[in-house]
Amino acid sequence: MYTHAQLARHHMTELHAQAENHRLAKAARPERELRERIGWTLVEVGLRLAAPAPAVAR
Repeated sequence: MYTHAQLARHHMTELHAQAENHRLAKAARPERELRERIGWTLVEVGLRLAAPAPAVAR
């Protein structure tokens, strides 16, 4: 029984460490999301500039 309790304690410690790593990774993510949004905005602007002008109706 002691072995099961010890294994459970080690498993809980590992889960807490994974949760902390996930929390830290998520906290660092907004900078990347902002960079991605800016990048895709620049791609969209570039595609609009490269698109042919619409034909003028006579």
